[in-house]
Amino acid sequence: MENDGSIRVLLVEDNRDFANLVELFLQKHSPERFDIVWKENGAAGLSFLEGDTSFDVILMDYFLPGANGLEVTRSIRNRGITVPIVFLTVNKDFELAVEVLKLGVEDYLVKEEISTPVLPKTILNVIEKKKLRDQLTGLEITQKRLEAIQEMVLTIGQEMRLPLDEMRETMNKLTKGHETDNLKTYLAIIRDNLLRIEKKIMQLKEMKTDKTVPYIRDIRMFDLSE
Repeated sequence: MENDGSIRVLLVEDNRDFANLVELFLQKHSPERFDIVWKENGAAGLSFLEGDTSFDVILMDYFLPGANGLEVTRSIRNRGITVPIVFLTVNKDFELAVEVLKLGVEDYLVKEEISTPVLPKTILNVIEKKKLRDQLTGLEITQKRLEAIQEMVLTIGQEMRLPLDEMRETMNKLTKGHETDNLKTYLAIIRDNLLRIEKKIMQLKEMKTDKTVPYIRDIRMFDLSE
């Protein structure tokens, strides 16, 4: 949705009168507000989508001049555009319904239903399902990232355990031998940094949520601040 709260709808329909009816009935609906962009064929719809994919839903007529709705839908998906699509046809057709569902189309309506609450209700349901699906996808990505992080930390921790233990032992020996000279301060700094490294490794091991944050461009970093 846009910042003003309106629901953006791309209507791909070759019949101007029908397009006007869709806009009329959607704009009568409340409390939601609909912003409809109409394109009269698949080519025009595709061209528009290539420059603007911020629509909440696409209403796609099946019988279009040139490429039909199925072909246009394939082209949309092949371009990686994931805006939900609702098909509009003049009658119920089981075979067509199966075909559109194979393409990942969200729903299928008969055109006579546009004058009923079914149309806005369908659009709102489709948008809600897309929102929930995106949330689930985000959670799955986060979980996979966390699992990868934990596996990486375990490997790093195992590889660093021996050198860290050796460093600690060496530090203890050096500290005992330089308790009163100028090296004492520098050894204390090294010891503090060693303890800091061990603490960060422990934080990573115990991390239960994804604490990576944006750093530079596509690079992320761990936020272990407390």
